[in-house]
Amino acid sequence: MTFSVIQMVSQSDVLANLAQARALLERAAEGGARLAVLPENFAAMGRRDVAAIGRAEALGEGPILPWLKQAARDLKLWIVAGTLPLPPVDQPQAKANACSLLIDEQGEAVARYDKLHLFDVDVADTRGRYRESDDYAHGNQVVVADTPVGRLGLSVCYDLRFPELYSELRKAGAELISAPSAFTAVTGAAHWEVLIRARAIETQCYLLAAAQGGVHPGPRETFGHAAIVDPWGRIVAEQDQGEAVLLAERDSKEQASIRARMPVASHRRFFSQGARRPASE
Repeated sequence: MTFSVIQMVSQSDVLANLAQARALLERAAEGGARLAVLPENFAAMGRRDVAAIGRAEALGEGPILPWLKQAARDLKLWIVAGTLPLPPVDQPQAKANACSLLIDEQGEAVARYDKLHLFDVDVADTRGRYRESDDYAHGNQVVVADTPVGRLGLSVCYDLRFPELYSELRKAGAELISAPSAFTAVTGAAHWEVLIRARAIETQCYLLAAAQGGVHPGPRETFGHAAIVDPWGRIVAEQDQGEAVLLAERDSKEQASIRARMPVASHRRFFSQGARRPASE
């Protein structure tokens, strides 16, 4: 029941990032992980050719998807592939989604989550303005999937500010939730820890918060502090900056006890109205 969360400092060179990610995934596998979560934009940071990258991957001409499948097979590891730009299936010319893929140990994509909430904000840092919707289309579906370490709900970065998504993931049976991220240094210092702990506490799920942690092209500085949070809201592993591989074990008996002693799911009185039916893979 061991899983891993990975922190990177990805740059603009896709192949160099993939090589570094492979080394980190190998460390996760050597540590006994059955599932590993890569951060948001693990394959590239600071690139402006998002559409071209996504189109190449959709047409089978890019390096990222073959690399993911090979890494999963070689390491016998389930991988949450942070995010990569990927258009909808069978629409390679369409606008890309910020796509988080779940790859099984046979190298097959068993679930796809397209980021629902896009980071269109102004931040008091050296970059100032972020508009993800310039490059990406919104996703529209909640996604959960069975894995060797439990039922996994998928989310990404800015999603953390929208608790209704996490309520839907819990309602769909999530026991763990992945949140590959690239929080800015400013927003991360203010809000990262409180958000990841709150999402774990309210869902009584393990929160697998992979992160980018350092300086990237753009210029852009990310907060880091990749973490694993247990269903009681305790941070059981954390890395401030730089590359890291975090490992933890899911204690399913303790999780069941927490949920039984404080049955918040059955106490809920308010329900979201707009979310689409969860996609169970």
